[in-house]
Amino acid sequence: MRRYRPFLLSILIVLLDQVSKALVVHFIPEGSIAASFFSDFLWICHVRNDAVAFSFGADLPVPVKYIVFVLLPIAVIALIAYAIVSRKAEGETTRVQKWCLAGIVGGGVGNIIDRVFRSLRVVDWISTNNYGLFGMERFPTYNIADAAIVLSVIALMISLFAEGRRKNV
Repeated sequence: MRRYRPFLLSILIVLLDQVSKALVVHFIPEGSIAASFFSDFLWICHVRNDAVAFSFGADLPVPVKYIVFVLLPIAVIALIAYAIVSRKAEGETTRVQKWCLAGIVGGGVGNIIDRVFRSLRVVDWISTNNYGLFGMERFPTYNIADAAIVLSVIALMISLFAEGRRKNV
């Protein structure tokens, strides 16, 4: 059972993500900003994204979107989930890395739920001011699932880097 514990994080992320999206859909009209905090740094808004990060793939035909944005991610999530519980990967991944992978799984499932049940349109609701960094005034709007994926990937990279350094010492 210990091998399955990281999925508690996945479940938590999916629940937080879907509840927050349901609240946004219910209370905030699409295309509007409901609140602004910290001198315009943070907006709580309601937008829909029919593509992936930075609107990549928005112009793809719908059948291709189902393959690239639903079927392919389901396959990747299944592989990651297998890596978490596989006895073969036991010596290859640390406990921290398994929890990072579980964060990626949770975020991925949260966004796939939107793509399947909201006509390929993911609900995004967090917008932060970039102050012109990278040529953008505002960072692209995101949600809890997106944040979980990004933070989990960063933590996984740090863990892999640290593990590599430790092996080389």
